[in-house]
Amino acid sequence: MDIIIYGIINSVSLALMAVGFTLVYGVSRLPNFAHGALYVLTGYMTWILMNRMGLNYIFSAIIALGLTGLIGAAMYQLVLIRVRGMPISEIIASYAIGLAILEGLRWGGLKGGTFRLPPFIEGSVNIFGVSVDFQRIFVVILGAAIMGALWLFVNSTRLGLALKGMAQDERAAMTLGIDSDRMAVTATAIGSMLAGAAAIILLPLGSIVVESGYHVLIMAVAVCIVGGLGSWTGAVLAAFIIGFAQILTVVYFGAHFQAVVALLAIVITLICRPSGLFGRQKELEERV
Repeated sequence: MDIIIYGIINSVSLALMAVGFTLVYGVSRLPNFAHGALYVLTGYMTWILMNRMGLNYIFSAIIALGLTGLIGAAMYQLVLIRVRGMPISEIIASYAIGLAILEGLRWGGLKGGTFRLPPFIEGSVNIFGVSVDFQRIFVVILGAAIMGALWLFVNSTRLGLALKGMAQDERAAMTLGIDSDRMAVTATAIGSMLAGAAAIILLPLGSIVVESGYHVLIMAVAVCIVGGLGSWTGAVLAAFIIGFAQILTVVYFGAHFQAVVALLAIVITLICRPSGLFGRQKELEERV
């Protein structure tokens, strides 16, 4: 039962880490390797607004999310739009931005485990004999709510349908008057905010450290490759596969092997099915 409960918690956490990355790639075909840096930056801005400016926790989180969205949009408009369509340059440019943010935060004093966000709810409860703290339950509930709200947004609003159309067929969407760059900058801003939302939900379980940015980026890339780049359904399914595999690895082999699971999943997927579970990138080559 503890494997099931903590497997679900870990899987939802991975889905939260990855959904912003796969949204950006699905719409603009641009891999945002600054994703992990935006995750850490949102948590740090929330901490500063709370502890240095004395603002309310919720209000601080909302402001930090808004700023992260603006940073993501500016990042696309100022840098990424100039290299869009050049895969290697996209990766290098976005990773360079993320590296500058993370190492800039380290240089600015983000070191050690002294920076922490308080949990939304204190205490714990027994579920089928397994002790689970309320913050982890909150992660599952809010994670499911975010996934549901994102699904409704994509399928029930004009902007969401435009993003969905761009993800399905960019050329057909453009012939219908949808601006590709406008959708790309919108997706980058929303994806950045989703990375920030994951930070606000997950960082109360630990400390705000620079290393979290690299970890989140690796997990997001692993989930998206296994699920299929650009596939939101695939990302959620892959999050559950990797999430439960990590918990089983911790139980039977030890915590120090947990990170290996994600890297092994990437390697196996690229060897057996390069397009991932729901991806269509290399569908033709695989048929041949």
